[in-house]
Amino acid sequence: MKRRGLRVLLVGGGGREHALAWKLAQSPRVAKLYAAPGNAGMAGLATCLAIGATDLDGLVRAAREIEADLTVVGPDDPLAQGLVDRLQADGLAAFGPTAAAARIESSKAFAKALMRRAGIPTGRHEVFDEPERAARHISAYFAENPSEPVVLKADGLALGKGVVITPSESEALAAAREMLSGRAFGEAGRRIVVEEYLQGPEVSALAFTDGRHVLPMVGSRDHKRAFDGDQGPNTGGMGTITPVPGYGPELAEEVHRRVLEPAVAALAESGATFVGVLYAGLILTRSGPKVLEFNARFGDPEAQVLARRLDSDLVDVLEACVGGGLSPDAATWGQAAAACVVMASGGYPGPYQKGVPITGVAEAESLEGVVVFHAGTARDDSGRLVTAGGRVLGVSATGADLGAALDQAYAAAERIDFAGAHYRRDIGRTRL
Repeated sequence: MKRRGLRVLLVGGGGREHALAWKLAQSPRVAKLYAAPGNAGMAGLATCLAIGATDLDGLVRAAREIEADLTVVGPDDPLAQGLVDRLQADGLAAFGPTAAAARIESSKAFAKALMRRAGIPTGRHEVFDEPERAARHISAYFAENPSEPVVLKADGLALGKGVVITPSESEALAAAREMLSGRAFGEAGRRIVVEEYLQGPEVSALAFTDGRHVLPMVGSRDHKRAFDGDQGPNTGGMGTITPVPGYGPELAEEVHRRVLEPAVAALAESGATFVGVLYAGLILTRSGPKVLEFNARFGDPEAQVLARRLDSDLVDVLEACVGGGLSPDAATWGQAAAACVVMASGGYPGPYQKGVPITGVAEAESLEGVVVFHAGTARDDSGRLVTAGGRVLGVSATGADLGAALDQAYAAAERIDFAGAHYRRDIGRTRL
């Protein structure tokens, strides 16, 4: 018999966590929802605790004190730092991979080695921590591929911004020096992956897993570049859509068989059983799907559209993963399309101002099918909603088809205002 009246602790304070809180709060099984640290939008759904997402001691102590039946870890950093390990050592149930399993995201080099071992399709690549060796490889790459860009990736976690695509040898050599010196991405960039440039549309393929069984979610697509036309620097994500045009059942099944299941199996064989959400960032090349990277958690802002389409009780799915009993029908998805447009602070992903008043959120949410997920928001001393991060709001909408969902999301975004607000006007309308 299923337990009643669960106490759930959700770790994180971004748009992904607001989307998860929105879905968790709908469960009749949840008696009390806590968020650490949460944000201004989550405060209406959960009791927010003033504990940072990387304060592992504080989070474990809070989980004990509130007698959490389940802790759901949203961001990548606490996973990589071993929060799930700490909770499990205290006998507390937690949804998310251990630090060893989360290495599939926290180390690009580890992920590439695992893909090679498991036969998972990915781009040709080499790993470097010495500038001279990296420079020789980059020069040889451009000698062989003079008209192709090269991709440089920080080995460690870099807030979704650790990927640099350079079209020329001189730019690539300069970028490699900046990364390996620690000036570009700190310690995360002191080892880099140099990878061939792959062409084709991108897809985010996420799946629930209990370490043995793999249950794919519906496909989604993130838009990483800051500006329209896929221009500008990479960001944490400027918007998402689901379903993805051209990513049908046959292709999804191929990804399940050739990417997701082999990755979970390879992690288990290495002694790092992965429980949680495995996220494969794919590019659909002419020779088939290839993996750009793996993440060890819900994407942000993929979670914002996936939460809108998930019909099942999220608590049931998470418990099935933690308990090792994930079934093929554990999650069901609605037929409606969903879109999310991220409203960012002026200057993002570079320097930006905080504390800017935000208006129009209630007016946006008065539109049918619209939910606004908070990412970088807070309340000032007078109670006003203000900006508190680079990505501020995720304006999500559902519709009968993708066009209708996008139209509604953009209509809602137009009702929201804060000084310097920036958002892409072409989400879901580019090939990527």
